[in-house]
Amino acid sequence: MRVLIVEDDKEIARNIAKMLKEQGHVADCAHDGEDGLAMAREGAFDVLIVDRMMPNKDGLTMIEEVRAEGDKTPVLILSALGEVDDRVKGLKAGGDDYLVKPYAPSELMARVDALARRRDPDAGKTKLSCGDLEMDLLARTVHRGGEAILLQPREFRLLEFLMRNAGQVVTRTMLLEKVWDYHFDPQTNVIDVHISRLRSKIDKPYDTNMLHTVRGAGYRLQP
Repeated sequence: MRVLIVEDDKEIARNIAKMLKEQGHVADCAHDGEDGLAMAREGAFDVLIVDRMMPNKDGLTMIEEVRAEGDKTPVLILSALGEVDDRVKGLKAGGDDYLVKPYAPSELMARVDALARRRDPDAGKTKLSCGDLEMDLLARTVHRGGEAILLQPREFRLLEFLMRNAGQVVTRTMLLEKVWDYHFDPQTNVIDVHISRLRSKIDKPYDTNMLHTVRGAGYRLQP
């Protein structure tokens, strides 16, 4: 996922960018509405995070211009203004969500993820594929090269997440949160054990490995 952060407080922008990068995403920053608008026009972003009060061009004006140009990229507005009227103005300007400062980092990430899912054309798919690896979410079956692979429920969930993010690095934190529903590190080798089991089923019997360890970053499923 690629996110544009438009925030005039550089420290806040850096902190948000750091959180996103730790989750395996790409983050670009602009520090006023004019630069933010220019970058939104030039780049293909999955989500825009826009501060409401900024120099040169305020956040709401920037969002209105983005929408006027036909750009439907989901927008999360950040603001210290939290009254109902303020939220309504933000949503009417074209924002998709509105988060009041100060906020919990975990809530920010959850809202960004939710907005990205709205844009993700694969979110509602019942069949996933990566190379010759195929998953049917309704039948709860997995095949590689036409051969059936039997997975335990947690292995199935782990593979589903990897397939939905095929070609991208997924971090241990992402796996803990999305596959195990942990929002803390349990300091166990639970991920290593399940990755090893999954490899033994989807890679070991075949000529080509698909599940790769990206040292210091996480894992990537790639055909």
